[in-house]
Amino acid sequence: MAAAAQPWKSLLCCVSGDDDMPSPRRRSQKNRERRRLLPPSTSSTASRVSLSSLGSSGPLTPEDLSLTLSTVFSGSTALHAFTYAELRAATGGFSRSNYLGCGGFGPVYRGRVGAPALEEEMEVAVKYLDPDCGTQGHREWLAEVFFLGQLRHENLVRLVGYCYEDEHRMLVYEYMSNGSLEKHLFKSLDGAMPWMRRMEIAVGAAKGLAFLHDADTPVIYRDFKASNILLDEDYTTKLSDFGLAKDGPQGDATHVTTRVMGTNGYAAPEYIMTGHLTAKSDVYSFGVVLLELLTGRRSVDRARRPREQSLVDWARPYLKKSDKLNRVMDPALECEYSCRGAERAAMVAYKCLSQKPKSRPTMREVVQALEPILDMNDYLQIGPFVFTVIVEDVNEKNESKGKMVDGEKVNMRIETTVQEKRQSHQDRHRQKFPNSAVHADVVLHRDGELGPHISALRRHRRTSSYVKERGA
Repeated sequence: MAAAAQPWKSLLCCVSGDDDMPSPRRRSQKNRERRRLLPPSTSSTASRVSLSSLGSSGPLTPEDLSLTLSTVFSGSTALHAFTYAELRAATGGFSRSNYLGCGGFGPVYRGRVGAPALEEEMEVAVKYLDPDCGTQGHREWLAEVFFLGQLRHENLVRLVGYCYEDEHRMLVYEYMSNGSLEKHLFKSLDGAMPWMRRMEIAVGAAKGLAFLHDADTPVIYRDFKASNILLDEDYTTKLSDFGLAKDGPQGDATHVTTRVMGTNGYAAPEYIMTGHLTAKSDVYSFGVVLLELLTGRRSVDRARRPREQSLVDWARPYLKKSDKLNRVMDPALECEYSCRGAERAAMVAYKCLSQKPKSRPTMREVVQALEPILDMNDYLQIGPFVFTVIVEDVNEKNESKGKMVDGEKVNMRIETTVQEKRQSHQDRHRQKFPNSAVHADVVLHRDGELGPHISALRRHRRTSSYVKERGA
């Protein structure tokens, strides 16, 4: 096994390698005992082992890494080490029928696993590292194992175990039956996502980021986007894909200097310009996703007009103006949202998207600002409303059409089903801002609608005698 895994041996010494810029401070002792670096975790965040400390201890063989993982992940955070044969059987030989999709990491398959360490057989998603990903792919695999293996929170996806056998590298997660936020927001065939569900997802994602940032050793997620927000059967928000996560600055450091990585449209501008990574970089990315929830638009959409292709550039000027907010709200919501809640969420997004990192709120402050929206029900949460109106026909002409029953004439009653018309977005805006110039009515009439005297005057002006008189 050691011989087969030899190509990966050189990768293990690069856990924090070329992803980080050279640091002026180097550890003088590289041969210290590994167990001193890896104290057991007693809680979800306490005594967490940093990924950088693992990489500083020198190359690790596969056997050493297995020992390290068993030492770190003990008790409630224990991870199960699956064999390749177990995961192949669990996914039906990685069959196409169990194929869920493919990302930058590699293909993902659905399966069922059972093991003595697990309480019961469970449905899982198996992420298979593509060998062609090379060094970067292995670093992402190792980062996910160490971060998700030590961190436990209701808004983080649960890592059940891993496979580290020969050239095979796999991660085993709890299966999220409702897929990603991206799927429901942009690719759903079931209609628009309801307003309250959007806000519940936003609050759940904010709590997940706040947990990472408030850990004893802060974690910067670095790749927060709609496709990395997963939803379980109850639509509980779970953050996934920690391959690009980094340990945050410690001590007197204000930032982490690293290569610029992430997704276009979500990365903070200062991170793109300088490579300086802070928790406020995640706050900016959260602001982009919150804006997607409000507008129903992607962060970058090349199919739109040039001025609207960048969601942040187009929508941010409207966010702090309540009388113009309706211009960017998702029309698919059909006005079924809280006006006060939308204004509050828009203001949070506006602050998160500030060009100055210090002006952005912390994720804990974002949670406190968004949670009250879940109790704002100042809107009618109904679909088309149908009711019945009884109309008495008292017209003598219709009275003769009464139905004969047992030799007697009985007046008929007509039941008419009326569908109440929803209040349009313009109507709601007109009620809230009655003096807005947007609602200045300009009505254009045809000739026949202006009255007979106006129509006659226009016809007279077209006659030849009128033209001659004007010419004289």
